[in-house]
Amino acid sequence: MTNPNGPLRVGIGGPVGAGKTTLTEHLCRALANRCSMAAITNDIYTREDADYLTRAQVLPAARIRGVETGGCPHTAIREDASINLAAIADLRANFPDLDLILIESGGDNLAATFSPELADITIYVIDTAAGQDIPRKRGPGVTRSDLLVVNKTDLAPYVGVDLALLESDTKTARQHRPYVLAQLRNGKGIEQVVAFLEREGGLVLS
Repeated sequence: MTNPNGPLRVGIGGPVGAGKTTLTEHLCRALANRCSMAAITNDIYTREDADYLTRAQVLPAARIRGVETGGCPHTAIREDASINLAAIADLRANFPDLDLILIESGGDNLAATFSPELADITIYVIDTAAGQDIPRKRGPGVTRSDLLVVNKTDLAPYVGVDLALLESDTKTARQHRPYVLAQLRNGKGIEQVVAFLEREGGLVLS
């Protein structure tokens, strides 16, 4: 169902290795047959993530765009989003019925945020294995994103992370903003992310 205001644009951010591409992949698998969608990936000097999504056949290749950002990936999603906005314009020209565009940022630190000109909703992914203290560091990605995904929770006992304390710290950092405890590689948490996009993004699915 085409939105007269254009497709919902969802920014997916997080540090290198946190699970951004895995989230993008699983969302494509879950939603490709339920709405008209596309995906844009940002990499510093390659199109590795776009190539991965293409090989995984989660969407037709024509619906995937790879953006090479150069040395500062946060600039391409915040200060100067023109390269991503051009990719969005190209996708909309080719697929006027788009309902949803996922925009995956290059791996960045906890301070990375999306320009409101680029993304309507932002999802930030953190990695349980990166340490107990990540939520307590309170970067803008953790505190201000519309949805926080705490990924790889199944690894907690193997890396010395107290999952109950991690969730408590996440609640404190997020205040009243939503979060999901996830194991994205296994698909756990994807249904909650989809429900969030429907509820908060107004995404209408068939």
